[in-house]
Amino acid sequence: MTSLVNDTYAQWTEGLDTRQSMISVFSHIRDIPYSLGIPQSNPETSPEQILTAGTGSCGPKHYLLAGMFRKLNLNVVYATSAFLWNDPDLHYPTELRELAKQLPIAYHLACRVQVGCRWILVDATWDRPLAKAGFLVNDHWDGYSEMRWAVKPLKSPVLTSFCHRLTHEPCRVQDEAEPCPIDGEKDHWLVENRAHYYREKVGSRTPDEMMRIARFYKKFDEWLAYVRKDEYQI
Repeated sequence: MTSLVNDTYAQWTEGLDTRQSMISVFSHIRDIPYSLGIPQSNPETSPEQILTAGTGSCGPKHYLLAGMFRKLNLNVVYATSAFLWNDPDLHYPTELRELAKQLPIAYHLACRVQVGCRWILVDATWDRPLAKAGFLVNDHWDGYSEMRWAVKPLKSPVLTSFCHRLTHEPCRVQDEAEPCPIDGEKDHWLVENRAHYYREKVGSRTPDEMMRIARFYKKFDEWLAYVRKDEYQI
């Protein structure tokens, strides 16, 4: 961990016990404004990049969270789940909704943390102002309860392909109000293994898909900036 990350960790945890430190680290990282606009794909450098830029996506947020939780002597694994950007519960404007329908499967990163004898999901993806646009923000965490995924995970590669091809909608779990294990979740102890898994999954994207993704990312970030304004209304 770099001096910037270490100094930030010290500020966020000073005078706190382990549970309080977990809550503080999570809350600070969650409240970093989410953005897809700054390339932060290197797991070794993205923790410092996100603190320097003051913005970042799920990858750098959870690389940073994992590093800080491990400084608290916690066991952490990287949890990846497939999802679709075309989430019907998000209040996309019309143009962004149409762009989302054209996107391939994406891969979301969160963490699982060992608390006692349980491995709980910790997902710090969306900053709190985004809740008013339908984003699932994990708020008021107590330091030991299971969180919900920030996205709607797809349950298996077969269902993923089926749903994306026919409806462009995520497969749903039986009861979305309660956290539950996801069949398609992939966990990694080592950051390099997670990075390899991610590259393997997205490596087959076509040039056309990459162009559509870039167009969506730009419009998505512009929309998030508007959502955070006081005057935003659904």
